[in-house]
Amino acid sequence: MKRQLSIILIAIAGFYFSVSAQQKYIDLFNGKDLSGWYIFLKEKGVNNDPNGVFTVKDGNIVISGEEFGCITTEDEFENYKLTVEFKWGKRTFYPREDRARDSGILLHSVGEDGASDGTWMHSIECQLIEGGTGDIIVVGDGLEDFAITTTVSGKTTQGSHYFQPDGEPLTFNGGRINWYGRDPEWKDVKGFRGANDLEKPLGEWNLIECYVNGDELLIYLNGNLLNRAYNVKPSKGKIQIQSEGAELFVRKVHLTRLN
Repeated sequence: MKRQLSIILIAIAGFYFSVSAQQKYIDLFNGKDLSGWYIFLKEKGVNNDPNGVFTVKDGNIVISGEEFGCITTEDEFENYKLTVEFKWGKRTFYPREDRARDSGILLHSVGEDGASDGTWMHSIECQLIEGGTGDIIVVGDGLEDFAITTTVSGKTTQGSHYFQPDGEPLTFNGGRINWYGRDPEWKDVKGFRGANDLEKPLGEWNLIECYVNGDELLIYLNGNLLNRAYNVKPSKGKIQIQSEGAELFVRKVHLTRLN
């Protein structure tokens, strides 16, 4: 499996994502405040955050996790590489205080704030969760406007397929596609670690990279290709970072336009 992923990584890097001096680089987080973003909380709406779920401290975005919600870019983006550096904090909150630390980066977010479960925009999610970082979730309405196609193995865990480079193509209008090495014995418990996990230990910084080129999506964690999708719908939109019951620190949100 690792050899197959290495071959794909080399081919994709050379064919799709060569970086030129003409490309534009955007720091979506300036290290000082949430300029360029707005806050949405499930019970409070837009830019109403009296408890400080989203703050900036010591050059980091601090997401308490105390309430469900997200920060959302004011602008839409397409054809880019998104680089995010994050680490988990120690605090967790109801209803996930004893469950796996959970968050996510929602790509191609379109439509109304809170359209999904009163909390998120409809989107394509790069999952951040202990043991499952790099999973792809279609946060759609079940219709054709939100979909991905990927190649999957024959195995499933808890009803979710696994990405496999040489697997059979399947199209999804909802649900989760596991990263290739997700532990089949995964449990929704705080601190879960799978045998093949590539996420660093609690309190250490991780690097997540999302490559969006046309209708393709590739996700890397700490330099390792974890998941890939194509025929992604929609193929552009806003970017959201979730608060979902776990403390999360983000020190870099950087976007490189690919064309």
